[in-house]
Amino acid sequence: MIAKAKAISHGINDIRYITGESQHKKHPEKIYRVLDNLLPSEPDAMGIWNSMQLTLSQHRPIKNSVIRIELSPSPEHTQFYDIEDWQKLWQEFAEEFDKQVITGKDGKVRSCPTNLANSKYSVWLHTESKGEVPHLHAAVCRLDEDGNINNDHNIHLRAQRAAERVAKKRGWTTAAQVRNRNIPQVNWDCMEVLRAMPSWSWDEYKNSLAQKGYTVHERKDKKDVLRGYAILKGNTKYKASELGVARNLMISKLPRTWQKLHYRERLAAQVSTSQIHRPEPVQRPAIDIDYTHYRSGSVSYTLSSHGGTEQRFYIPDRVLDYFNDEFDYREVTNSSELTDIAVAFFVGMLDAPAVSAGGGGRGSQSDLPWRDKDDDDLQWARRCARAATLLLGKKPRTGLRR
Repeated sequence: MIAKAKAISHGINDIRYITGESQHKKHPEKIYRVLDNLLPSEPDAMGIWNSMQLTLSQHRPIKNSVIRIELSPSPEHTQFYDIEDWQKLWQEFAEEFDKQVITGKDGKVRSCPTNLANSKYSVWLHTESKGEVPHLHAAVCRLDEDGNINNDHNIHLRAQRAAERVAKKRGWTTAAQVRNRNIPQVNWDCMEVLRAMPSWSWDEYKNSLAQKGYTVHERKDKKDVLRGYAILKGNTKYKASELGVARNLMISKLPRTWQKLHYRERLAAQVSTSQIHRPEPVQRPAIDIDYTHYRSGSVSYTLSSHGGTEQRFYIPDRVLDYFNDEFDYREVTNSSELTDIAVAFFVGMLDAPAVSAGGGGRGSQSDLPWRDKDDDDLQWARRCARAATLLLGKKPRTGLRR
């Protein structure tokens, strides 16, 4: 169950909305009065507002004079509820709401208990026309009948904690439990959308998530630049910073995440293109070495295919040291991708395109001399590193480095 609360200045507009008298509702709903507290018998929106104004006028003026509350339990818990059941749910929530005491890090009280029980309020049940998801709306006078103010400091936390306590008392699934249970599936759905995209596009990413039943909320700055987003599923909201691994589903990292998922496909296309437009691929020397078995002086390296399968190879440790130096992760952002491709060339999983030996115009790599076994391996590693760099490009890491 989820609850939201906020002190607002436009109380009459909110009351018109929750009573169904507003002209600006996007979707028609079935709306029912649940209960009124300390109000005349079944008043309309203006009657509720005028009654609250009477209380407010007898004491000091308050800018944010109404507390807006929304209470949303899970549909499976309330599918057989009648009005009396909704009344009991609200009363339990209001009781827990009033009990909350908000303290700061220093232990001092920042928000003392409220007094909804002695405040004027009106509660209404809304049943969405889409999906028939029921939830409660309430408008509460900021002053109780004794003239005491209902504190709104961290009022959203007060509502959340009250909802959690009611859910636990009733044995319902709490919002935190729902989030923890659903986050793996949300992560999986986001990654599946990225895997299915032939090219990176924010609009396609957003639309594909919508097709899976998610609602995407964009966060833009004053210049209309997209700075972040959140995903809504049912009553639960997930910020992008809470999803993925190492926040790799944040808006600033999404293009990079897509590239990591597709770089092998792009590599295959680049290799195919290079084989058409370049000289014939340069093959390994005639020395036939099986890199799938351990040999003295070798170290293991695992390559993963796009389909998720893994294959382990054993390459000379000096070769891996060379790749790690050549593609230093502290200097190169795509070091892991470059190393993967260089190793794939080295062990013969891919044929490396012909590349210059480097310096002096000495021609293609096939012109280079081959010496003894160790020198051959290291020389071949240099060629594989150059071929990987040619295909993927070496992207320098920007920013401060120690």
